[in-house]
Amino acid sequence: MASYLQIENISKSYGPKVLFDHIGFNVNEGDKIALIAPNGTGKTSLMRILAGKDKSDSGGQIKFLKEIRIAFLEQDYDYLPEATLLEQVLSGSTPFLDHLDDAGRFEYEHRIIRILTEFGLRPDQQMKELSGGEIKRVAITQVLAPEADFLILDEPTNHLDVDAIEYLENYLRRSRCTLFMVTHDRYFLDRVCNIVMELDHGQIYVYKGDYENYLAKRAERIANYNAETDKVRNLLRRELEWMHATPCARTGKAKYRKQAFWELKGRAEAAYTTRQVSMEALEGATRLGTKIIDCYDVSFGYEMPGQAGHDDIGQALIKDFTYKFQRYDRIGIVGRNGIGKSTFIDLLIGDLEPTAGRIERGESLKIGYYRQDGMQFNENQTVLETVSNLGLLNQFLFPHDMLNNPVSKLSGGEKRRLYLLTILMQQPNLLILDEPTNDLDIVTLNILEEYLLDFKGSLLVVSHDRHFLDRVVDHLLVFCGDGVIKDFVGGYTEYRTFIKDYEAEQRKQAKQREDVRSSDRFSEPRAFFRERDENRSSEAKHKMPGQAGHDGKKRLSYKEQREFDQLEADLERLNAEKAEIETLLASGTAGYDEIRNASERYEALKTELDQKETRWLELSL
Repeated sequence: MASYLQIENISKSYGPKVLFDHIGFNVNEGDKIALIAPNGTGKTSLMRILAGKDKSDSGGQIKFLKEIRIAFLEQDYDYLPEATLLEQVLSGSTPFLDHLDDAGRFEYEHRIIRILTEFGLRPDQQMKELSGGEIKRVAITQVLAPEADFLILDEPTNHLDVDAIEYLENYLRRSRCTLFMVTHDRYFLDRVCNIVMELDHGQIYVYKGDYENYLAKRAERIANYNAETDKVRNLLRRELEWMHATPCARTGKAKYRKQAFWELKGRAEAAYTTRQVSMEALEGATRLGTKIIDCYDVSFGYEMPGQAGHDDIGQALIKDFTYKFQRYDRIGIVGRNGIGKSTFIDLLIGDLEPTAGRIERGESLKIGYYRQDGMQFNENQTVLETVSNLGLLNQFLFPHDMLNNPVSKLSGGEKRRLYLLTILMQQPNLLILDEPTNDLDIVTLNILEEYLLDFKGSLLVVSHDRHFLDRVVDHLLVFCGDGVIKDFVGGYTEYRTFIKDYEAEQRKQAKQREDVRSSDRFSEPRAFFRERDENRSSEAKHKMPGQAGHDGKKRLSYKEQREFDQLEADLERLNAEKAEIETLLASGTAGYDEIRNASERYEALKTELDQKETRWLELSL
């Protein structure tokens, strides 16, 4: 097995803050590594050094295997607003395109179009038309299209909905690429990676296996370390007692004993204390009354241009939603990007008024709302001036030596963590979290989950993080599209299992119906009629005279018979055309315009076939 990457003696500091110091590790071909560390401890800095976007302070060596292709996904994606999606991905693919001939470039473009289409995007869209989650899909397409040997991914699942996450998850599981990534999505990590690498207090620890194995081995390492630290502390305590027990004037203390004391003291001070978060000191929620939020036939939408009438809500995001939120509800809100989840929250808190229906809120209701875009700070204030609750600061990994740091010196993830605390310290009795897991590290997510499990109030969570939802909610409001919201009792994994089983059954039934139609009706229509007429002839023997003709079959008029014959011919022709398009789309040789035109025709064909099949059945039965 080839060594793809060797790291030796690299370091990074920002002012007095040391992120990592003279670390080294090795990445072999086929490794799929997840890097775990709290925000602000150097994950992104390390990845940028590996990708050649930054340099080590101490020099050191970064050796990639010669001629392997490397693709890097950064959290911030630069793009041209006026560019189409295809143009944007191609513009970021120059290093990979330079060595391709015309045939290779054509294949590369086709691969881009395929990935974009599988992500639910149109290659001819402009970048300025996209949402944040859609822009992330374009960035990922740019990384996947080259089929690089080595992928470096910084938080690839941030801002993606579950369908996109599962697509990427399945792609990486099937791919033979070598992977080095940072992610906070624990299900994604567990399904994709075979090695967990932890950056802890500037040192690297490597655990082979999945996330569960990492948790077990890490706990074992910490227990061993703490046991050793306890021995040092006990020795130090005994030495300190001895030092204090002897009068200062006495000069008979052995020099070696004093020297040993100072060495032990140094070892104890140098030893880091593994943060074991106690949840006993958590603040309680403000007392909540029996009435939380009651929704009665709530609808909301945006009127489309040219639509008349005050009651016409145009594009419905919420339609006829009725629900009474209860004390201690723990609800997850799920659905694809852009389907109306954030609008729904704005309705609940009163930032928007419903187009129809009404919303009533309890008098004692106190809402704490963690918004995706709500992070605003006085950058000159210190951490302690921003959040004065020392208990919360300690619990959420803000140590004493950080409290006087200005907010401007915090990393992006640390700012997110601090923003979360500004919400929690208000002691709300209804806590609303809109995508709280974006930009938070796994350690912080574990702490937040423990906090929420002990939270004495009602909870609403909008999230695509499957692990997070499974831990903290007990039922879901599922946004199905066209304004429909369904209540599902159970966790997120139960919901996805239910949906996949349902969809599999629907596909099975559709396939059976299609097989019957193809073999019995359209491929051999005469055989179908012969069998049907034979059955009806048999049934007619038991019918009373005068029932729908002597053979039991409704007789067609001359016009209906002509229509029926034409339908038979049309259905055979349309099914043949549909099969040709399916072959073209699966061939991998079609150009972009050809694929676009074929896809549009395919959708029109399905609609036309459905209409003609329905009419054919009406006439034939």
